[in-house]
Amino acid sequence: MSPLVQTDVTKVSILGKDSIHCGFHLVPYIVQTVLDTLKSSTYVLVTDTVVASFYLKEFEEEFEKALDGKNGVRFLRHVISPGETSKSRQGKADIEDFLLEHKCTRDTVILALGGGVIGDLVGFVAATFMRGVRFCQIPTTLLAMVDSSVGGKTAIDTPHGKNLIGAFWQPEYIFIDAAFLETLPAREFSNGMAEVVKTAAIWNDEEFSALESQSEAVFAAIQTPSKNNAGRIISTRSPEQQLLLHVISASIGVKAHIVTIDERETGLRNLVNFGHTIGHAIEAVLTPTILHGECVSVGMILEAEVARQLGILGQVAVGRLTRALKAYNLPTSLSDSRIATLPAARLLNADRLLSIMAIDKKNSGAEKKVVLLSRIGATYELKATTVADAVIRRSLCEAVTVVAGIPSKSPVVMSTPGSKSISNRALLLAALGKGTCRLKNLLHSDDTQVMMNALIDLNGAKFSWEDGGETLVVEGGGGKLTSPASGKEIYLGNAGTAARFLTTVCVLAQKSASSSTFITGNARMKQRPVGPLVDALRSNGSSLEYAESEGCLPLRIASGGGLKGGRIKLAASVSSQYVSSILLCAPYASQPVELELTGGTVISQPYIDMTLAMMRTFGVHARRHTDSQTGKPLDVYTIPNDAAYTNPSDYAIESDASSATYPLAVAAITGTRCTLKNIGSASLQGDAMFAKSVLEPMGCEVVQTENETTVTGPPVGQLRALGAVDMEPMTDAFLTASVLAAVAALPPKAERELKDGSPKNTTRIFGIANQRVKECNRIRAMIDQLAKFGVQTKELDDGLEIYGRPSCELKRGCSIHCYDDHRVAMAFSVLGTVIDGTILEEKRCVEKTWPNWWDDLENKIGLKVAGVELATSSAQGVPSPVSSAKDSASVVLIGMRGSGKTFVGSLAARSLDFSFVDADAHFEIIHKMGVKEYVHARGWPAFREAETQILKDLLKDHPTGYVISLGGGIVETPESRAALKFYCESGGIVVHIKREIDEVVKYLGEETARPAYGEPVVDVFKRREPWFAECSNYEFVNYTGVLQQADVRANSASEGFVNEVRRFFGHVTGRVPNFAANVVRGERSYFLSLTYPDITPALPHLEELTAAVDAIELRVDLLRAPKEMDARGNYMPPTPYVVEQVASLRQKTTLPIVFTVRTVSQGGMHPDDAEDEAFALYAVGVRLGCEYIDLELGWKEQRIREFVKDKGHSQIIASWHDWSGSMKWDGPVVKDKYAYGSQVGDIVKIVGKALSPEDNFKLRAFVSETRKSANAKPFIAINTGYEGQLSRILNETFSPVTHHLLSVKAAPGQLSFKEIQNALHLMGMLPAKRFYLFGTPIQASPSPTLHNTGFAALGLPHKYDLFETPEVDDKIKQLVKSADFGGASVTIPHKLPIMPLLDELTPEARAIGAVNTVIARVAADGTRRLVGDNTDWIGIRNCVSARLAADAPAPTVGLVIGAGGTSRAAIYALHRLGVQRIYLYNRTRTSAETLAGAFPKDFGIEIVDSVVAFPHDPPTIIVSTVPGAATTSSASKEAVSGGSLLLTSALFQSESGVAVDMAYRPAVTALLSLASEKKGWRIVRGVDVLLEQGYAQFALWTGRQCPRTVVSEKVWEKYNQV
Repeated sequence: MSPLVQTDVTKVSILGKDSIHCGFHLVPYIVQTVLDTLKSSTYVLVTDTVVASFYLKEFEEEFEKALDGKNGVRFLRHVISPGETSKSRQGKADIEDFLLEHKCTRDTVILALGGGVIGDLVGFVAATFMRGVRFCQIPTTLLAMVDSSVGGKTAIDTPHGKNLIGAFWQPEYIFIDAAFLETLPAREFSNGMAEVVKTAAIWNDEEFSALESQSEAVFAAIQTPSKNNAGRIISTRSPEQQLLLHVISASIGVKAHIVTIDERETGLRNLVNFGHTIGHAIEAVLTPTILHGECVSVGMILEAEVARQLGILGQVAVGRLTRALKAYNLPTSLSDSRIATLPAARLLNADRLLSIMAIDKKNSGAEKKVVLLSRIGATYELKATTVADAVIRRSLCEAVTVVAGIPSKSPVVMSTPGSKSISNRALLLAALGKGTCRLKNLLHSDDTQVMMNALIDLNGAKFSWEDGGETLVVEGGGGKLTSPASGKEIYLGNAGTAARFLTTVCVLAQKSASSSTFITGNARMKQRPVGPLVDALRSNGSSLEYAESEGCLPLRIASGGGLKGGRIKLAASVSSQYVSSILLCAPYASQPVELELTGGTVISQPYIDMTLAMMRTFGVHARRHTDSQTGKPLDVYTIPNDAAYTNPSDYAIESDASSATYPLAVAAITGTRCTLKNIGSASLQGDAMFAKSVLEPMGCEVVQTENETTVTGPPVGQLRALGAVDMEPMTDAFLTASVLAAVAALPPKAERELKDGSPKNTTRIFGIANQRVKECNRIRAMIDQLAKFGVQTKELDDGLEIYGRPSCELKRGCSIHCYDDHRVAMAFSVLGTVIDGTILEEKRCVEKTWPNWWDDLENKIGLKVAGVELATSSAQGVPSPVSSAKDSASVVLIGMRGSGKTFVGSLAARSLDFSFVDADAHFEIIHKMGVKEYVHARGWPAFREAETQILKDLLKDHPTGYVISLGGGIVETPESRAALKFYCESGGIVVHIKREIDEVVKYLGEETARPAYGEPVVDVFKRREPWFAECSNYEFVNYTGVLQQADVRANSASEGFVNEVRRFFGHVTGRVPNFAANVVRGERSYFLSLTYPDITPALPHLEELTAAVDAIELRVDLLRAPKEMDARGNYMPPTPYVVEQVASLRQKTTLPIVFTVRTVSQGGMHPDDAEDEAFALYAVGVRLGCEYIDLELGWKEQRIREFVKDKGHSQIIASWHDWSGSMKWDGPVVKDKYAYGSQVGDIVKIVGKALSPEDNFKLRAFVSETRKSANAKPFIAINTGYEGQLSRILNETFSPVTHHLLSVKAAPGQLSFKEIQNALHLMGMLPAKRFYLFGTPIQASPSPTLHNTGFAALGLPHKYDLFETPEVDDKIKQLVKSADFGGASVTIPHKLPIMPLLDELTPEARAIGAVNTVIARVAADGTRRLVGDNTDWIGIRNCVSARLAADAPAPTVGLVIGAGGTSRAAIYALHRLGVQRIYLYNRTRTSAETLAGAFPKDFGIEIVDSVVAFPHDPPTIIVSTVPGAATTSSASKEAVSGGSLLLTSALFQSESGVAVDMAYRPAVTALLSLASEKKGWRIVRGVDVLLEQGYAQFALWTGRQCPRTVVSEKVWEKYNQV
């Protein structure tokens, strides 16, 4: 090697050769080594455009210098597009073609310079080119250095998965230049550290321990560039560089050792796939947005949980692994915000992930194999282990169910995890103390991890592990703390104990580079109070500032002042943690502390006593004062400051008494026995009283010693109510008591009976007011969730009452929202042991205190726990979203008084299945007077202050499941605005209800219930309007008269308005996103491009314009305000005009809107240089709830990525248009644009220009290649111009279409939907299908007219015919098997006999027990299935919904007349409409009884013998399913004697309602005639229902919405001809 370049390298041996060379700044060394040892005629360096921009020039210069004078030796370079899309068959072929074109031969040496994609791809090329040539790996990312470059595995991806085609081909050298990492983004570095942590976890406990404690030093090595090649030789290396090189080489060394033993991955090499079985499945869904290492990081935790679930791995190891990964900024769960906020995260369900895992290379046939840890540094087997799907599923699912039954391990003997309260105190005491303390049985949980991390950030102590992580060694800092580095926040999550304790601890911190400490937490933590503690510290001279809401985190705490000491007064009626916080820190105050507790009864005194006892153990004796007269303890404490804590050498943390209540409660409720060790009468914790104070009075046998508790439950169903119980000493245990009380139906023991006349089954729990400010409002949580089981409760000022019921009476199958609260989840899991099907929605919240609770419940207690997917199925086959707790966040409405908040809010609450709260009404309840009276009595300032408090209380007490309507003036105060903005920033939904000011003024002129403003309404509006926008993240437009055409004005009670409320709130909350179903399913989809400058004239024709399309594109750049219609040049429509245009569209259609702002260079009218204005318009689209935002890729990347983060539930269409024709579909530009679009968009759109028909074939080839990616995004790929029309026909995702009613096309060559269908048919891509009506008699049926008219209107080649047979015979059997059979309508008498011919039934058809629709579905593999559905119920439901008054209460009582097949659909429709009581009348009662027996009891069917009088409330919906001639309104003898059912006006006792007659003729039956005479009642004719159910059939068969107007006109025309 040249003597001019001295280089020190660390060599690692693999397969007997020292071929791995590690060091810094190695480029000259690499070139010289390759040239000296790998002689060749040609050296080819392959890299990508990103890496080339950093390092290609240096390699070129070194090769040019080294090859100078060497004739016949070539150096070639080949640069490809970055990203996983290049790692494909085509990508491999491109490199091979380059080599062949340059006449490369078998002696060629290839250098792979880049990340894992380059290494895998180039390595596979080297393995196969000329049957194998030499190559070298030069990885530039940490991930490639420690993983993919080592071991000789090379591969490409296919549409079926990653790395499925490849070869083992060992490189000649692997050059690890750690200096490359200095240009690597921090996220990419963390990405590689996942593999480093993984390797240590499976092989070397010592290396793992080092990684745990040295994350900051490791990061420091890459954050400071090494100038002048520092580090190339050992003498110039910094300690951080030495550490980094050791970390890398040690990790490589492990993998090299494993590869040497098992090169071909026959067993041992599987170990390096720890985390990859699940991680690769996650990656297949989330790539490229989430990186490989990030997916593997989550996979490691999930696979560790699998091992823990199987009893192989302890929680200590899972906790250490989690902490280590988090230390390197890696996600550890699918709920991590980096993952959970992605649209693709909705696809991460267990079924999909298990399906992807099924093709893992480690598997043996159908059996899945997972690498299981047995401890840190070792695996269970020296290979992957077979694991059942059910075990993996439980780890993947975010929810679980406890299978009801008797614990199989009874009598249970176990220990619970260490106490959270004691763990946190012990951590803090040991950190503040002098000397070393070994903590045993420390709780490994989120809370203790937060406390440890914070103490490390404050430089307060050093932590290390012994005994495989079972013992934490704390080197105390003696109270010497310093504030973290400037800009460093201490994040505490939802750890309330840590937050309160650390508030005072941070006061002790001395100044460092930063003069303050900033502590913060998650959204709930920012609602939990800390005000009394802050007030006490401020009054003592410390400086603490609220950064957001008054009284809550985040806090900025000044450093250097210390705790003054002396007399401190503290309000302690909210939380004992405030008291403990000051007590624990008091020994380090400048003066001795005298702490006086004020504010009434001190809450949770046992926890204060616990703190004092632990302080004594650590050498500080605080004194509680007593009354000199009575000897009674006072709430005053003196703490000396003359001695710091002295750490005991060992401290054993007792088991958590709050957690102990759950296994003991399981014994109580199931009638079994449980013994808990390390928790008894000598416990420091108040909750240890639970067994004696709660379980024994409920009928359990309790034996308790100082250190052990045994509970034996009474026989199942024999628990007694408690009467009254004061749980103030054990507040956290009240949740456990509550679920037991729910099934405690026997009266209490005589001495506990309530004497106030309360029911005998009453359990009254009091003394727990502080539980309203825990992780959630726990009292309200228990009330709301117990109600789901049918358990009645009553809220008290400081507790609640529960009225027990026998467990057999409780509702089964309840899904419990846990509020991210560990206590809620574990408490309801106890109830789940006796109530079948109970689902706990957020299983991971138990990680706060008992991370392995679900495992212990199964392995130690003996109750099976199964994973549950929180998914719902759709009635019409459209994928429904997973409704999660995040989707249930309460919605807040703001806006001017008179804007319609109450009306809109009520409708929104009904559509979301939320509760509605009007803040003004709530104000009146709280203050016992109305708003007007309050303002009159106390003035506006006092009202505003009270109103702000109401806002805070509502947000705190109703975090989920509510629509909250606030007063118009809520934005008047800065404090309220701050609370609203914080709610938005925390993921909440705040909607500004907007109405034109003229309507508001008109309303306020008539309204008298509220106080007058005292100033013009318009002035109030102008002042508040900016605040409303500032405090909201969405805007709902409730315009009533702004549009010019009278026929398109919004009617607040109209069906269109109700549908828009349902669409808007369903979409912005994420509960029912309004995305195009065909796009979601991967079917052909289209959007109509509107090109109007003003769309309002087109609104009357909108239904015809949008027939069959999936969405509407609003070209915002083409809009022109009325006074600016002739504007040209750099014109941008005013925002209010854009809002008005979107609002007017929303009044006429619920189709998704594609919100497009097209720039001039991309073929539109928006100025290219108006980026700020464009993004302001995009933000308007998101605020208005537009489903799709067309975002051009030409804008600045940083701006695009920032916008993508804030897009809410809108999806991004990442678009690029080339109008010049210079972009080639087989060139590099389109690949780069597609790769970029895939990163930032949910859908990618690329538009080129066809110069010849061949350009369309190149386009299709490119599309085909992109689809080979396992996680390809939906792709709009078209060419413009006449020559590009073929591409529009063949495009499958969101093809832009025009319509003959549009005067201008959005782009040259654009076609209509009908034209595309005709073309597809002619090209053989849309075969004609035959559809039929089966039944008899059917000759008069209008169904052929309905469907054939629809087919013709849309250009579909299908045909619908009658096929009349008396029975389901062989003719029908043969017909449904024919290749062109598309489906059938089924009427009497075939609705049941057709069912045996079908392959499956929809849930609706099964529930109804009859089929009226057959769909022939063809799968991707060509297999054909016949599916039976029932659309009769849809016809009934839609007709009724359209006629119910929007502001009327939801219908609760219905009547069905008749008991035939159609009656089944009627009953089902009423049930789906929310009707709770369904009267069923039929002349033959036995038939009615048979029909009623076919439905579940919760349908509420009640058979009646008369349609004149009803046993309860009268019906508001009536459905007659008998023939029209079978009813009469005439009391004549002829009518009655003819057997007709006499109907009278007595049917219509309700003030309003809907009457439906399923009979086609006569058009107006007796029922409808009577109903039409009754004011407030509306009618539905049989043909109306026929049309609606036919529209549903049409959509099921074609995937297109039926063109209603033209079809309806034709059907009625035919009907009236008969």
